[in-house]
Amino acid sequence: MMHHKIFRNMKNIQRYIEQTVLKPTAVDLDIERLVSEAKQYHFLGICVPPFWVKKAKREIGDEAIQLVTVVGFPLGYNTTETKIFETEQAIKNGADEIDVVWSITAFKSGMNWPKIELAKVSSLCHAQERILKVIIETSYLSDAEILQACEICVDAGVDYVKTSTGFAPEGAKLRHIELMREYLPSTVGIKASGGIKNLSQAVELIKAGADRIGTSSGVEICKELGGK
Repeated sequence: MMHHKIFRNMKNIQRYIEQTVLKPTAVDLDIERLVSEAKQYHFLGICVPPFWVKKAKREIGDEAIQLVTVVGFPLGYNTTETKIFETEQAIKNGADEIDVVWSITAFKSGMNWPKIELAKVSSLCHAQERILKVIIETSYLSDAEILQACEICVDAGVDYVKTSTGFAPEGAKLRHIELMREYLPSTVGIKASGGIKNLSQAVELIKAGADRIGTSSGVEICKELGGK
């Protein structure tokens, strides 16, 4: 299947970028900088830890910037109840999009639980008109497992499948994006994340089928393009 969107113009790359601060040592100034850079470079969104959602929401104000946060991060082995509560809190605090780490441990154990869990989080997000992305952590999966993960995500009704947390040994790989895009219906997007540091990487991933780029190097990527 051909990718449902063709990336024609590198000049709009900022509209693919979710500029991210998820490092353990992040402080309030990092969040303020993140929001001001998002405003300056017109990034599609920013991704922050749950603790900083409320502040980021205030800082964004009326700007058209998607506020993204993470749930069950970074290992995904929290209980479903915990993930549901985290999701509810994040939405209450102003998150537009939820990036949940699925239960790799349950998946590897051959259980049906990941589909049930993702369907629950998906229902919650959609009832509140929020977007759900699922981090499958491709670094820990074989190609066959990646396809299985995509199938589970589609069945659970998620909006995007995301490659990585950025905390595993490897992040977004071109061939994984190609594999995912070939399998996923056009109604389910792909977020490439983890280790995306420069313009050529970002463009390559977008051309392979990524709809979103999660990176902490968004400013550098835009500067490479001759941005502000």
